[in-house]
Amino acid sequence: MEQLVQELREKGITDPRVVAAMASVDRKDFVSSSFQACAYRDIPIAIGCGQTISQPTIVGLMTQLLEVRPNHRVFEVGTGSGFQTVILSQLARHVYTAERVRKLFVRARDLITSNYRCQNISFLYCDGALGLEEAAPFDRVLITAASAEVPRKLLGQLKDGGIMVLPVATTEWEQRLVTVRKTGGEVEYKEICSVRFVPLIEGTQDG
Repeated sequence: MEQLVQELREKGITDPRVVAAMASVDRKDFVSSSFQACAYRDIPIAIGCGQTISQPTIVGLMTQLLEVRPNHRVFEVGTGSGFQTVILSQLARHVYTAERVRKLFVRARDLITSNYRCQNISFLYCDGALGLEEAAPFDRVLITAASAEVPRKLLGQLKDGGIMVLPVATTEWEQRLVTVRKTGGEVEYKEICSVRFVPLIEGTQDG
């Protein structure tokens, strides 16, 4: 674990709050027994249902770019394993996390409630691309699946002064990590680096 934290720092994850949050969450808890030996390596790992837990440096980079503060309310699209969710919960006032695959939703919810004392997470089984109108607007939005454009519903639910971080599919073969800043009605987009995420899919999967 210490080696992984050092690797995060070496690869530019230097925000002390982000590093501390990641150091407090054991990635081994979020991967199956067959992948325990790989838990601290900087690689994505399959978690079933065609999904993966992202490599730690990408989790750290996206979290750092999000600039989460203790008073922020965060909406996360794609709970997946729940690893990123718990990290966000260490930094924010409240995290609303949406998962479209019921099996992953139940597994992550049960794992987190059993192993981590996170009272500031709301677990949602729903199409995260639609956001959560009744709880909006959000200070921060994190999307962990790639689409061809920024989901309009989520952009509309982002506060003025808010930040969204997401992968955008620029071509069939390329994705770019993008930050979206909303200020005074204007929206600023900035490309960060190449990434590879599963596609953002509409609807829910009851299985």
